[in-house]
Amino acid sequence: MGAFLVIATTAMAVLFLGGVNARMFFLIAAMALGAFALIIAFDDLRRTRILAYLDPWNPAYAQGKAYQLTHSLIAFGRGEIFGVGLGGSVEKLHWLPEAHTDFLLAVIGEEFGFIGVMVVLGLLTWLMLRCIRVAARSTNPFASLVAFGLVSMIFVHVLINVGMTVGVMPITGIPLPFFSYGSTSLLVNLSAIGILLNVSRQAA
Repeated sequence: MGAFLVIATTAMAVLFLGGVNARMFFLIAAMALGAFALIIAFDDLRRTRILAYLDPWNPAYAQGKAYQLTHSLIAFGRGEIFGVGLGGSVEKLHWLPEAHTDFLLAVIGEEFGFIGVMVVLGLLTWLMLRCIRVAARSTNPFASLVAFGLVSMIFVHVLINVGMTVGVMPITGIPLPFFSYGSTSLLVNLSAIGILLNVSRQAA
C-alpha cells in the first residue's frame, strides 16, 4: 500500500507538471482514490490498520495494530524539547518495532528532542528546495520533468514517514530518505540525487 501511494502520487505530480488535460488529470485522480478506497474496504487487515490509526490508545488496538504508533508517540513524548541524549533511547531497545528503519525519526525525537527533529526536517527541506531549483533551471523539458518526478518521490517518502511516525497518517512501510537503515532505499535515493546532479550540470 505504501509503495502504491508513493508511485501514484509521483506519477500524478509528473502528469500535473507535464500539462496533462485537466479533465483527464482529475479522472485519473478519482480512479486512484477509488482504487485506494476499495483496497481498504475489502481488506480486513488494512481496514483494521485505519481504525487503529484513528484511535491508537483504544485497548483493542494499543497492543495490536496501533502498537508501533503508540510507542512512537511515547518516544517523541520522552524526548520533549532537547531529548534524553545520544544513545539514551529506551524505545529502540525492542519496544518500538523497526526503530532503525520506518520509525527512525521517533528515535531521533527521543534522543535529540524537538530540536533534533527540526534539524533533520530542515536538512531534508533544504535538499528538496535545491532539487526543485535544479528542476526549474533545466532548459530540457524531459530532464525537467524527470527531475521534478524524482523530487516528488523523495518528498512523498518524507511526508509519509513523518506523518506516520507522529500519528497524522496511517502506518505504512516507508523509510525516511537518507536516514533509515536499508541498502535498497539508500541506493535508489542516491541514484536520484545522481540524476539530479547530472541535470544540474547540463543546465549550467
